Amino acid sequence: MYAETFNNLIEELKKMPGIGPKSAQRLAFYVLQSSGRDIDRLIEALKAAKERLKHCSVCYNITDVNPCKICADPGRSSEQLCVVGEPKDLIAIERSREYNGKYHVLGGLISPLDGVGPDNLRIRELMRRLRDGKFSEIILAISPTTEGEATSFYLSRLIKPFKLKLTRLAYGLPIGADMDYADEATLSKAFQGRRDI
Repeated sequence: MYAETFNNLIEELKKMPGIGPKSAQRLAFYVLQSSGRDIDRLIEALKAAKERLKHCSVCYNITDVNPCKICADPGRSSEQLCVVGEPKDLIAIERSREYNGKYHVLGGLISPLDGVGPDNLRIRELMRRLRDGKFSEIILAISPTTEGEATSFYLSRLIKPFKLKLTRLAYGLPIGADMDYADEATLSKAFQGRRDI
């Protein structure tokens, strides 16, 4: 239906996560309607991201300086280590402004169906940090999905021998949600995690 060049652009855009055929088509039309200058800036931004961004050698967050700004910040607590699956999880926690410790990014979650096992994640690096560090609390801030549960269970077995305080983010009802929309598992976790007022 479209010119081959336009179809190729749509096919390349569809390879991006969360971009289906309709979104890829909309983006392709946006590219065609954009000025040459806008497209040049987009290309430069993509090139710069690919060339300059890397993983922090300490926490494995995405950064353009090494160590990253969080690891280099002397004002952050060195007693707490928050373990997350992906850099996007770290960013979500930072937006809350509730946590002021260090991080460790695993680079994914255990998912045997997708061929991702413990050896594919930065678990060895986490164990090295626990041996070498002076942490008093390890916080597992991992999504409560099947993969997240498997990862948390695996990590908790490895971390317990260190005799450190091991915590997990609470589960339950999101703020502003109607209870009748919550599923049984969420309500169950909310009851299990209840606390004194």
